[in-house]
Amino acid sequence: MRGTRAQTNTGRKEGVNLNKQQKQKKETTIDSYYSPNGTEGERSANDKPEIPVNWIQAVEELKTQLREAEDNWEKNLKIKISHLETEALELKQENSVLKDKIIQLENESKEMKDEAKEMKDEIKRMKDNLQRKSDQKEKDDQKARDEIQSLRTRIQQLESSDLTRQQDTIKENKKNEKIEENVKHLIHKTEDLENLSRRDNLRIIGLPEDHDKRKSLDIILEEIIKENCLEILEQEGKVEIERIHRSPPVFNPQQTTPRNVIGKFKNNQMKEQVLKAAKKKPFRYIGIMVRITQDLSASTLKDRKAWNMIIRKARELGLQPRIKYPSKLTMFLQGKIWSFNTTEEFQAFINKRPDLNRKFEVQPQNSRESSKGDNCDLKISHMALSCSL
Repeated sequence: MRGTRAQTNTGRKEGVNLNKQQKQKKETTIDSYYSPNGTEGERSANDKPEIPVNWIQAVEELKTQLREAEDNWEKNLKIKISHLETEALELKQENSVLKDKIIQLENESKEMKDEAKEMKDEIKRMKDNLQRKSDQKEKDDQKARDEIQSLRTRIQQLESSDLTRQQDTIKENKKNEKIEENVKHLIHKTEDLENLSRRDNLRIIGLPEDHDKRKSLDIILEEIIKENCLEILEQEGKVEIERIHRSPPVFNPQQTTPRNVIGKFKNNQMKEQVLKAAKKKPFRYIGIMVRITQDLSASTLKDRKAWNMIIRKARELGLQPRIKYPSKLTMFLQGKIWSFNTTEEFQAFINKRPDLNRKFEVQPQNSRESSKGDNCDLKISHMALSCSL
């Protein structure tokens, strides 16, 4: 608003100064012509010269400029008056808004007073509640102190009989250790007896399932022996099979590999000769490679399977690995034969030899063997060793 008023005053001053300058210019030009050394009255009527045409044009231009200046001044004045009216209207609107805000603030002040009163009432109620809770807490604390005293009495009684319980626990632990040792011994003995009961058995791995539909398994086994080690039949005569079957007996359609075939020979000598021949060269049946191994218990096979990666790498290194009954690994190293009962023993062995440790990369893999006996579980952890050069 102040800026608009200042502009209006400045416009007025500029218009007045312009009129003064034009009048001064006109007067100076006429005086300089009529009286170069004096005034017009001092000249005689006969000596007055004629007015030049360019002066008349200059006078007309001055008049035109004066009219334009007056018009511009009037326009600026109207514009400034319009601005002042607009500002006055805006001031009225702002005044109306301020009045509304004042009314709103008064209402808010009244609401705040009401809320303050409510807060005072609430604080009073809270004080009363706190007082009641404090009284109740004192009662609860007294009750808790009584209970603590009662518990201390009971603890003293329990501590007096704790020594007897510890002695009983030690006795129970010793009994449990003895039971665990007996369970381990029984499991080992059971596995050994199961393996002995399978000493006349051979396990055929990789024989397709559809062959059973065309021929019986005993005929297939005889044909395998004829195809791969005919000399055994020539020496021993006919193959006598006491029993032969698939394991497991129930076919699983989701299984991608064929079930193993287990056959029990009546003549143990022929079984040993077939097994010995199978170790020398891979057996084939109608162009399909099959593998023949000694039939062992499931736990023994699992223990032997833990050595697979180690045996594979040991063969690459020329260490001549062998698996001995039931699941002991032997290998020839630096002119000596080394034997290991578990993969943990082998791991400790290569950790002491940096040259072997670099060739065998050890990765732990937990496996669990569980056997039920007297409601006890025996857990054995295995380390699967993956090898890399």
